[in-house]
Amino acid sequence: MVTNKKDIRALTKDQLRDFFVAQGDKAFRGNQVYEWLWQKSAHSFEAMTNISKDTRDLLDTHFVINHIEVDTMQRSNDGTIKNAVKLHDGLIVESVLIPTPTRTTACVSSQVGCSLDCKFCATARLKRMRNLNPDEIYDQVVAIDRESKTYFNRPLSNIVFMGMGEPLMNYNNVIKAIDKITSDEGLGMSPKRITLSTSGVPKMIKKMADDGVKFNLAVSLHSAVDEVRTSIMPFNETFPLEDLREALEYWYAKTKRKVSYEYVVWRGINDSQKDIDAFVKFCKYVPCKVNIIEYNPIDDGEFQQASNEALENYIKTLEANRIVVNVRRSRGKDIDAACGQLANKS
Repeated sequence: MVTNKKDIRALTKDQLRDFFVAQGDKAFRGNQVYEWLWQKSAHSFEAMTNISKDTRDLLDTHFVINHIEVDTMQRSNDGTIKNAVKLHDGLIVESVLIPTPTRTTACVSSQVGCSLDCKFCATARLKRMRNLNPDEIYDQVVAIDRESKTYFNRPLSNIVFMGMGEPLMNYNNVIKAIDKITSDEGLGMSPKRITLSTSGVPKMIKKMADDGVKFNLAVSLHSAVDEVRTSIMPFNETFPLEDLREALEYWYAKTKRKVSYEYVVWRGINDSQKDIDAFVKFCKYVPCKVNIIEYNPIDDGEFQQASNEALENYIKTLEANRIVVNVRRSRGKDIDAACGQLANKS
């Protein structure tokens, strides 16, 4: 339901304190409400049990809590859980819980649809309808943390911004959400357990470095040859590899933190020796590690997983050049929850 009341979670703690003072109440009441909203993730004013009914009614008159709801939840044969998350205006995004024996990772969305146009990704085929607010990003993490405790008997350990949308095209809201997730007044998670994955927006990578962010950076690269990358990720024409390289060098100079490259190898697209050599050269610009990701088809067959021989060539050449490489097997394919498959089919 869309309402004209202000979303209370758009207020800072100081603004909440000021609101109560203006109503003739004590400033600390704002602290109490803030704790309910963030640490306790209250979805209603009624749930704020240590606050008087009159105060709860006052809040209800002025504000609304635009919380998310898990509309449908699907469980994969491998334990992966996909949530179709309904937002307050009825739009849907998807988020994923990925369990392993040692950790539970939340893969969260930052936009409804996506601003970019990668041809191999189902989400890119949805038009971008809007950016997610900080609280909507935060709520996805809270929901997955709850599911992790329920189904795996342990709290969430890691977060990746690899769901729907390009996080750097919603920079301010993503940063506000991460600030809340890592704050002692929020979920208190270490920023070292958070990875932001971008397709590569050079000026925003530089801004992250200037802002002194403490989380990890991953780049969906998929080719280090400009014409190949542009053919599969057309926005590369606007943000070419030379600009991306310069931004990543800037990032490393400022933060001294390695970059992760996410890389899918496709048959006949980026599986030649020329592609491998270009990628190895790109990897040498800044200290990095490489995740070779299994491809998950999205129906039309234009993109096909490369042969095992091509993958082995990549791995052997990277390792020979002392570049750390991992092969990531996809999880949740049977429920369209794997990388590149989030498309709101539900």
